[in-house]
Amino acid sequence: MENDEVILLDYRASMYGMRFRVALAEKEIEYEFKEEEFFITKIEYIDEVWKDKAPLLPSDPYERAQAKFWADYIDKKLYDFGRKIWDAKGEEQEIAKKNLIDSHRLLEEAALGDEPYFGGEIFGFVDIALIGFYSWFYTYEAFGNFSMEAECPKLVAWGKRCMQRESSLSLYPTLIRYMSQYSSTESILVLNRHIHVLHSL
Repeated sequence: MENDEVILLDYRASMYGMRFRVALAEKEIEYEFKEEEFFITKIEYIDEVWKDKAPLLPSDPYERAQAKFWADYIDKKLYDFGRKIWDAKGEEQEIAKKNLIDSHRLLEEAALGDEPYFGGEIFGFVDIALIGFYSWFYTYEAFGNFSMEAECPKLVAWGKRCMQRESSLSLYPTLIRYMSQYSSTESILVLNRHIHVLHSL
């Protein structure tokens, strides 16, 4: 299996699809990209098949369970709250904004703490689960009119640290190309923020 051709079905702007591209890049696995709006591959599968390169999940059973818990938390909480910020208006949007900020603060305080990565010194499973969402922080800010850095400074610092990694750096040009398809004021603002961040790396 390790020497077989790898085909990744992905949607370039998807925060979920970004995880798979980062995981494969961490493992230094070459793959053929096919743009689809669904996914057949999983981070655990990538880690299991290519065990000899950059382990993504901890070997310790407790730490492994913790990593899976936080990845599940990210999947079940962050997307819905984030989507409501740009879908909703008024009080409903304010509630979604509060929920999104609170969920990120919990990640920041209970899972990340003062470590450089969620796995301590090692970039791994939870970092990959969240990194696609980091690339949408500026979208949340533009539509929700708030600052992620002011609300969750450690998490934003974590995201900037992750974006210094070769496996993650390619995500920004992809998102810039995606956002450039839209002409709304909010999208232009988000696009400008992404370009500013890309140039500062």
